[in-house]
Amino acid sequence: MATKQTTPPPEYSEGSIRVLKGLEPVKQRPGMYTRTDNPLHIIQEVLDNAADEALAGYGKKISVTLHADASISIDDDGRGIPFGMHPEEKAPVIELVFTRLHAGGKFDKGSGGAYSFSGGLHGVGVSVTNALAKRMEATSHREGQVARLVFSGGDVIEPLVTRAQATGDRKQGTSVRVWPDAKYFESSALPMNELVHLLRSKAVLMPGVSVTLINEKTKETQNWLYKGGLRDYLMQTLHGEPVIPLFEGDGYADSNHDSFAEGEGAAWAVAFTEDGAPVRESYVNLIPTSAGGTHDSGLRDGLFTAVKSFIELHALLPKGVKLMPEDVFARASYVLSAKVLDPQFQGQIKERLNSRDAVRLVSSYVRPTMELWLNQHVEYGKKLAELAIKAAQTRQKAGQKVEKRKGSGVAVLPGKLTDCESKDIAHNEVFLVEGDSAGGSAKMGRNKENQAILPLRGKVLNTWEVERDRLFANNEIHDISVAVGVDPHGPNDSPDMSGLRYGKVCILSDADVDGSHIQVLLLTLFFRHFPKLIEAGHVFVARPPLFRVDAPARGKKPATKVYALDEGELTSILDKLRKDGVGEGKWSISRFKGLGEMSAEQLWDTTLNPDTRRLMPVQLGLLDFATTEGLITQLMGKGEAAARRELMELHGDSIEIDV
Repeated sequence: MATKQTTPPPEYSEGSIRVLKGLEPVKQRPGMYTRTDNPLHIIQEVLDNAADEALAGYGKKISVTLHADASISIDDDGRGIPFGMHPEEKAPVIELVFTRLHAGGKFDKGSGGAYSFSGGLHGVGVSVTNALAKRMEATSHREGQVARLVFSGGDVIEPLVTRAQATGDRKQGTSVRVWPDAKYFESSALPMNELVHLLRSKAVLMPGVSVTLINEKTKETQNWLYKGGLRDYLMQTLHGEPVIPLFEGDGYADSNHDSFAEGEGAAWAVAFTEDGAPVRESYVNLIPTSAGGTHDSGLRDGLFTAVKSFIELHALLPKGVKLMPEDVFARASYVLSAKVLDPQFQGQIKERLNSRDAVRLVSSYVRPTMELWLNQHVEYGKKLAELAIKAAQTRQKAGQKVEKRKGSGVAVLPGKLTDCESKDIAHNEVFLVEGDSAGGSAKMGRNKENQAILPLRGKVLNTWEVERDRLFANNEIHDISVAVGVDPHGPNDSPDMSGLRYGKVCILSDADVDGSHIQVLLLTLFFRHFPKLIEAGHVFVARPPLFRVDAPARGKKPATKVYALDEGELTSILDKLRKDGVGEGKWSISRFKGLGEMSAEQLWDTTLNPDTRRLMPVQLGLLDFATTEGLITQLMGKGEAAARRELMELHGDSIEIDV
């Protein structure tokens, strides 16, 4: 009997481990280091270095020039990057700054360091800019000398050249000119509104520092120089009239402070309005934190504690009203600028501050200042108390029963919904997408004719034990119901399905554990509160891939990209490549961290295109409604911990865990 030949499993040995050197990690995974929707963030990295010089007291001018050839220059009048030889690395310092990850002057915090307070932390920023640029020119003016070197794709192509400055020229500072490489970005165009806002905010946060934007294409020049700082800026950007005068202040630790380093603290300006969208901007060491963080929490905590104690002192709270932080904060607009010695950010793009001590730091200065101000201006304090109490009463009333928001008697479609053009219900599809970034890729990649996109922020509420009257208190669920066009109902109800706007309602979440959790929460919502949608076959689950395999050309077959749903499919794809004669390790495997990491084209090819996607219809299958209900109660019920434990003990061995 012939024995069956089996392919030996791929060897996993010391030689299997690949070490990426220099700036290769950035080129292979740019999304880990910067935003890849456009090059603004890599330009901001250079701008932040110029701002750090001004923050340290060594510069008064920052200039950004948009050149006609699509390059961008950033010039400052700081100290200039040192260009002598590094004592240990035996290479010019300016070269190390631009070519080595984790090389910089901002690790040594505290007195004696080159930068006590800075946005730069990891020594990664401008080396990422360099790695993702077709060309970059760096010039440093320092101590009567001019040094220049040129890079391409992170490599030095014109070595360092130094010369003496011309007689009488005592210029100081650094000039960097960048040509971003379009292949790393979805769009090579800089978003002008965001750039202008960024430059203006730098000027606001550094009163006395001049910030200039020169556009060679349009021949326009804009200049910002603020003397009044945060107060003027907030008044100019505020929507609606303030109920009370602006509350502003600052506080910084001195050398005798027992909890914080000298210079740590914050400056703020806060306005309260009755209408208009609140303006909320926060910064840490001049870095904009668009997703907020612990310093925002400190401001919120300080304001709430001060207002609450004022209300209690003057016995202003009506019986039965409970004040919550959001009641005070709901109508607050603010600009907050915190100085933190060693800030911990969430990720390299620094959108959110995670430093735990920042809550206490900001709150400890805001609360006493606000308490003193309120007690010095009792009438203003009472107006603010009235605003907060009104918000608390509205919130408590809304808690009784929440109905669909309507305008002119018709439910208003959610603002986040990107609708399709077709009115053919049978043909139309809506994708409920996890996260705003994935929603952006989906909007760009979809077929506008019949595919709509509704991005969902974070994890949807577990609605298994939520009363129907309370459902619309949750914005995401309200938006889903309005977008789909069907009201919540029970299994025995006969809901009005005439308003249904899409034949397919598709759940689209990441292929990882978190994505599965969001999928379960949405399936729970539909099963509990929209069962007739499932019964009529309108609910689907999209299956995005977890892996992409880039296979080289083989024989007459060209190089290909193959997508795998999971580990099992990945193994099958690799086995097939081996059978096709592809040498071990000649392919490359990418693991998608999430949908947001996919480009619009990839999302279309794998998940949105009806010809190539995998879309699973949601059905009850062999189980009846009552049996399914009992199972979901075990999984999603709040008082079912013991039943869940038993279920895990029974079936735990049959499940693969993605840790």
